[in-house]
Amino acid sequence: MQKTTVFFDAAGTLITVNGSVGARYAVLARAYGKDVAPHEIEAGFRRSFPEAPPLAFPGAPAAKLAELEHAWWRAVVRDVFAGFGPFPHFDAYFDALYAAFAQPEVWRLYPETRPTLDALRDRGYRLGVISNFDARLFGLLEGLGIADYFDPIVASSRVGAAKPIPAIFRHALTTCGVDAEQAVHVGDTYELDVLGAQGAGVAAILIDRVGRDTPPGCPVVRSLDEVPGLLWKLSGFDNLRT
Repeated sequence: MQKTTVFFDAAGTLITVNGSVGARYAVLARAYGKDVAPHEIEAGFRRSFPEAPPLAFPGAPAAKLAELEHAWWRAVVRDVFAGFGPFPHFDAYFDALYAAFAQPEVWRLYPETRPTLDALRDRGYRLGVISNFDARLFGLLEGLGIADYFDPIVASSRVGAAKPIPAIFRHALTTCGVDAEQAVHVGDTYELDVLGAQGAGVAAILIDRVGRDTPPGCPVVRSLDEVPGLLWKLSGFDNLRT
């Protein structure tokens, strides 16, 4: 079946932290009396973030979601700093950190993001975002100037399901009014993006900017600017599915 819709992951695919998570956390921590080397914080984040529960709150009332998102991230950041001794002003620090990461200037687009989106839109594809993120995602994409490319923008914390659970992909498909066979998802994490999409019957493309040893089962690109050519060359995408 002809592909009409391309979904993207957000962080690590379309956008990335401007600098590094470790550096951003460390600079602000020093302002609150905690001095930890950026590389140590970075290592702590890379340990804590994947071990956290899914960023989704199925069945939670809409009025509670902002509080739940804040608490989820507080637990992650608390774990990041757990091995670095007392942090008396942690609560004030975390509130400032959470607000900082809602600001577009803390993030940046990959250089090829906007040209890739332009190329796909010019060829008639409908574009969407499926991301394990909280409600700050909407303002970030707006502030970075790319929100208007996407319909829908699906954040896991707002739909009660996180990748790789197929439900988040099905939510996006239903919102678009397209069948799974008409869509492809592009993301940077094999377990979340590739296996999650395939579990919902959606074709997947993995973006691997650093040349990891990737399991077989989907096309791999090193940059987003390879995506339009790949989709065009393969025409209809049916052979992307495994």
